[in-house]
Amino acid sequence: MFTGIVQGTAELVAIEELPNFRTHVIRMPSLAWGEGLALGASVAHNGCCLTVTRIEGDRVSFDLMQETLRLTNLGQLQLGEKVNVERAARFGDEIGGHAMSGHIMGTAEVISVIGTPNNRQVWYRLAPTLMKYVLTKGYIGIDGISLTVGEVRGNEFCVNLIPETLTRTNLGWVQVGWRTNIEIDPQTQAIVDTVERVLAQRPF
Repeated sequence: MFTGIVQGTAELVAIEELPNFRTHVIRMPSLAWGEGLALGASVAHNGCCLTVTRIEGDRVSFDLMQETLRLTNLGQLQLGEKVNVERAARFGDEIGGHAMSGHIMGTAEVISVIGTPNNRQVWYRLAPTLMKYVLTKGYIGIDGISLTVGEVRGNEFCVNLIPETLTRTNLGWVQVGWRTNIEIDPQTQAIVDTVERVLAQRPF
């Protein structure tokens, strides 16, 4: 489980491409971040849960299978780009964001970035099949960041960002046209799906 509180960004320093498979290597954000990290540990990259396969100094390797490449933005990353990283939560950790599984449901396109001196508003366009789970003031995971939905307009929604989020995450350099990983709040999904099933069974 993850909390959506990104611990920093990590640079992608190596990529090995195979058919429908990719191994990528990140440089740890800091030595303290990697303390106690072991093979088999779970680390979220842009919100996607990946497993540590190798540790060599400050470099950590992860394997991305076909489904991960299909559903997420990780297969589009190039050398030198950075990903948001969060290590798996441990029992007793503070849940500063909201409970997240690290299972990405799809990607959304950045369609507008509106900046002011101390804030930034980012608008996204999302597929209708996922958009029904996005509600004003509801939770959403964007590239692994726990955020609150600011406004919803049709198949578009926005989030409002404070300086700390901009400093700590890749939203500090977000651009129009980016594809970003989306994890829907599971409680919202369960409620919407339940209501849909109940209404479908009602006679009219």
